[in-house]
Amino acid sequence: MGQDIARERVMHRLLERQAEKYDERTYMYFEGKDFSFKDLNSAANRVAGALQKLGIVKGDKVAVVMENCPEVIFLMFGLSKVGAILVPINIFHKGEVMTYMVDHSDSRIIVMHSQYIDRLGAVLQKTTKIKSVIVLEGNSSDRKSDESGDVSVDMIREQIGALGKQVLGWPEFIENSGSYRLTDVVWSDPLLLLYTSGTTGLSKGVLLPHNLFYCQPERTYNWVLEQNIDENDCIYVPSPLFHAGGWHAGINLALLSGARILLVRRFSASKYWGDIKRYGCTYVTIGGPTLPILLLAEPTSYDADNPLRAVLAGPASEQLCAAYEPRFGVKVLEFYGSTELGAPAMNQFSNRKVGACGKILPDFDLKIVDDNGVELGVNMPGEILVRPLQPYSTMLEYYNMPEKTVEAWRDLWFHTGDSGRVDEDGFLHFVDRKKDSIRRRAENVSSFEVERVINSHPAVIQSAVYAVKSEFSVDDEVMVSLVLKPGESLSPVDLISFCEEQMAYFMVPRYVRFVDDLPKNAVNRVEKYKLREEGVTTGTWDREKSGYKLKR
Repeated sequence: MGQDIARERVMHRLLERQAEKYDERTYMYFEGKDFSFKDLNSAANRVAGALQKLGIVKGDKVAVVMENCPEVIFLMFGLSKVGAILVPINIFHKGEVMTYMVDHSDSRIIVMHSQYIDRLGAVLQKTTKIKSVIVLEGNSSDRKSDESGDVSVDMIREQIGALGKQVLGWPEFIENSGSYRLTDVVWSDPLLLLYTSGTTGLSKGVLLPHNLFYCQPERTYNWVLEQNIDENDCIYVPSPLFHAGGWHAGINLALLSGARILLVRRFSASKYWGDIKRYGCTYVTIGGPTLPILLLAEPTSYDADNPLRAVLAGPASEQLCAAYEPRFGVKVLEFYGSTELGAPAMNQFSNRKVGACGKILPDFDLKIVDDNGVELGVNMPGEILVRPLQPYSTMLEYYNMPEKTVEAWRDLWFHTGDSGRVDEDGFLHFVDRKKDSIRRRAENVSSFEVERVINSHPAVIQSAVYAVKSEFSVDDEVMVSLVLKPGESLSPVDLISFCEEQMAYFMVPRYVRFVDDLPKNAVNRVEKYKLREEGVTTGTWDREKSGYKLKR
């Protein structure tokens, strides 16, 4: 029986069971097209056959640089069928960061929307691991390059072919009967490799098993929504699929419950409510930082005239919920989670506390400790430590980083690097980030990677990148204090322009402060806590107040 469970709790088996059950009933809406449960399974079969034709076997990695679209979902389930691993890369990454992720992941194939192809040449020049490139012209499989302004597959083939790589367009890639060789896949096998920001080093690849992607939708279905979701519901999914949340609370929750999804390319405040009303969306997967954006719109008498029942969101303040919930008539169901863990604490429909992250789920242990690992009492803030009570329901490892894996799981507890407290009613409250990482607009930012780019500027001798509080949400803003080389000069605008060419837009600092020296300890390490305490000083340059607009 154990072997049966291990083989049934994999994502493509769930898809196959639901496709048999629901057949032609709609699973997904995307830009005017409907896809049934059967369509999804058939497309995944063709992807599986295509991958095997290109030599992909169990354990191989396939990198993806794509906006939300059905093809990303087809890829994930196709990879599941052959036991291979999806490596979704943030579409805003470029330069060294993107090259590092593709190379470090050991990906053999890269699948890209054609508008991002200009970043590929630099990647392929630095890694020999990529054997094939799959190109989706425009933004979707039915949009041609002459409609989107993107380069064609033939042009890309001419450019990339010179580097000895095979280039296929998406229609050519999936042109097959849908047959593939069966692979033995079990719940402990990895399914996704997601990169999360480093603290004192490069981003870490979080290797996630099949059972996590089965467990987390179950937790949301049974615990958060208390099974109050079924075939009549529709989940709005604007969350990017290069993060885990859109899979957990969107793609796979709908698959598990029989609900439908409305998949959109990316979050748009101007289209948000129109989409929700048009498709009758009852739930939405969205990060807490987008809620303030929706509140910026001028209030109307019909704001609460919408079908939404709940927003599934990360930590949000009581003030934010107090402004959002009565205006739009929607509950904000907050949770605490991470790429590594899923969500070990979640609010419920019938038992929630506004401003808290919910109670600890039954299949986790959680404790709050001080710097010496001593467990703390009620309402005493300290580091959040977590461990699972179910097998293969959290990350497997940091890929190719055994020391980081052992460090994170020391004492057989996962050390989150976040500070929190548990109140007298058993609700977890997020307090702050203990580790030297930055959370900006639902994106994790590695201070190390931002510093590495800034320090490469010929005028800079040293920089320190750190988080300061945002005035809009519980998330952070990125600030840099930097020291210039003797005799050099550099304007904030020139620095930001330099950063913009080398990193994703969300990594680019908002605040720039030039200093003569950075505070350091006895072993010459920068004391960032002092810089964080000083915060935004009088002489700090503010990109947003200056009117500088970032390109994406």
